[in-house]
Amino acid sequence: MLRWVDGRPSEALSSLDRGLAYGDGLFETIAVRNARPRLLEHHLARLADGCRRLSIPLDQALLRAELLAFADELGEGVAKLIVTRGDGARGYAPPADAAPRRLLFGNPWPSYAQANTFEGVELFPCRTRLAEQPLLAGLKHLNRLEQVIARGEWQDPRIAEGLMRDLSGRVVEGVFSNLFLVRDGRLITAELSRCGVAGVMRAWLLEQAPAQGIAVEIRDIDYAELLQADEVFLCNSLYGIWPVRHLDGHGWPAGALTRKLQGILRTLLDF
Repeated sequence: MLRWVDGRPSEALSSLDRGLAYGDGLFETIAVRNARPRLLEHHLARLADGCRRLSIPLDQALLRAELLAFADELGEGVAKLIVTRGDGARGYAPPADAAPRRLLFGNPWPSYAQANTFEGVELFPCRTRLAEQPLLAGLKHLNRLEQVIARGEWQDPRIAEGLMRDLSGRVVEGVFSNLFLVRDGRLITAELSRCGVAGVMRAWLLEQAPAQGIAVEIRDIDYAELLQADEVFLCNSLYGIWPVRHLDGHGWPAGALTRKLQGILRTLLDF
């Protein structure tokens, strides 16, 4: 595994790091193809928003240069970027002189089944609910315990993803994906002002859809509406789009709009 800390190859991490002690930081999981980070601008924009909201003073130009150099060395695979607030003394209060730490880990490309893209996946209805915290909603922060618990709910290798809802039962996202449904030719995805992660593939699709003449709605989705959808699919920045074929006794086809968006991904991003 390729590992960098603050721009240099390293295996060491300070035991005083606030990311380790409190989850005080953010992360991005970036696809690297042909030594180039895919959707880099979207990843950097989300990270910059997260740093602003958490008051982490990060040098964006330095980070961009490091990411490009790291991707060049990695060549092909997945770059996981972690930004923490850096070292701190005991206690929750953020240090006034915080020196953010940048961690980069390179991993091989994941071995997702091709059938997930072409035939679709089964979605598991997770019992674990997402807590509602508007101050953190949308961020890819380091506290992923809800996802850890949810992912432990199933072991069947035939199930590729889990559905996560909020405390009121509203549909939010997958464990590691965003979710879209299609009704009457409209593309609908959950509003993320209470909880959930605003994924970069979600953002990209929301940008592209109007240019393709596809109407988009971002709003609350209840479970009954999901089950009545014409099509359902998942997305993230590594695998692109997976049609959902089955959930809790309900099934959907990999419909025309899902296939159209997959085609756009192949054309514009080489998925």
